[in-house]
Amino acid sequence: MASEMIIRPIAGPPEIDTCARMMAASEPWISLQRNYSASLRTLASPEKEIHVAVRGADVLGFIVLNLHGGLVGYIQSICVAPQWRSRSVGRKLVAFAEERVFREYPNLFICVSSFNHGAQRFYRNLGYTVVGELKDFIVEGHSEILLRKSIGSLTEFRKKRASI
Repeated sequence: MASEMIIRPIAGPPEIDTCARMMAASEPWISLQRNYSASLRTLASPEKEIHVAVRGADVLGFIVLNLHGGLVGYIQSICVAPQWRSRSVGRKLVAFAEERVFREYPNLFICVSSFNHGAQRFYRNLGYTVVGELKDFIVEGHSEILLRKSIGSLTEFRKKRASI
């Protein structure tokens, strides 16, 4: 059961390989033309914070967070193994990301492909709102929809943190 699942930092090359294979074999990455090599580069990046959902030795899914650069607090990728979809693994990974990011930043962003209607519905149900559209951003003919969940403005968040 997913209730026995834990979320922890990714633990080295074997898990990176497992996650890269999972990503490369799944939508939306197939349509976005992200193959195994590209997935592996993302997952091996020391600049990303990567967490896996595991149950025993099984990797159920993972989430890649970007906490640097212009769009701080960005879920770069989230993937759940096909046999674990619709079992709350994705929801728990997003909740983990929200808890992690909202400790340091007031906004969490994610891009969802225009053809990925199920993911758009999933994030809307979690309180994310559309803040922009990036046309032909990754592949021609499809947009990336930028979504955001916020606990306040950056200015007010910084003021509150400074007063603690």
